[in-house]
Amino acid sequence: MAKSTKNTGKPWTEDDVKQFKTLVKGNTPTRVIGLKLGRTEASVQSKAQREGISLAPTNRSPRD
Repeated sequence: MAKSTKNTGKPWTEDDVKQFKTLVKGNTPTRVIGLKLGRTEASVQSKAQREGISLAPTNRSPRD
């Protein structure tokens, strides 16, 4: 699978960050967040670290 996505190298917009935070709160897996935002998994992890957001799964199902 290609590591390049539609938003690779583009800056994160405010809307991207809002959607990112919503997906994290919804317990969405990192890979899925990347796919939804058009970013690589590494980019998602890097942004989470810069924003101080934990990607650790919570003890609940994402399907609740």
